[in-house]
Amino acid sequence: MFNERGFHATSLDDVALSLGVSKPTIYHYLGNKDQVLLECVSIGLAQLQQAVEEARARPGAGIDRLRYFLERYAQVNMDDFGRCVIRTGEELLVPASAASFRAKKREIDDALRSLIDEGVADGTITAPDPRLLAFTLAGALNWPARWFDPAGPMTREEAAHGMVDVLLHGFAPRS
Repeated sequence: MFNERGFHATSLDDVALSLGVSKPTIYHYLGNKDQVLLECVSIGLAQLQQAVEEARARPGAGIDRLRYFLERYAQVNMDDFGRCVIRTGEELLVPASAASFRAKKREIDDALRSLIDEGVADGTITAPDPRLLAFTLAGALNWPARWFDPAGPMTREEAAHGMVDVLLHGFAPRS
């Protein structure tokens, strides 16, 4: 509901109705709407952290682990909780929640940079500026949270694979 309507346009009554619980139940377990949103983004961030761990555990070269992570990153960002991470601005959260949100997002950013650094170190990635590469990759793979339609002609796996192919191989013809 936060993804479709926005945080401010979604009431706690709406959330309770969609979950089939009472508003007091939400207050009992989560406290307020801010906490509901924080839980949603925390689930999405946990999925991204799991993708980092899976990528790090994979055999192969740095580029192979990076590719795996990028595809999973894109897939998560096309799912409900991942879309919530991308669409939620920290200004929507109370200061303590915003700080937690920023810290968790920073962990994902640091992991992406680490995977890039591993590939640079083993020679499978050429990145004169790994920080710029990380920003570019994340920016490109965050955008499907806004345009991807699960009812569309591609699955999220197909879309993620295609986008990562373009990012890794470019689009200019090779001579």
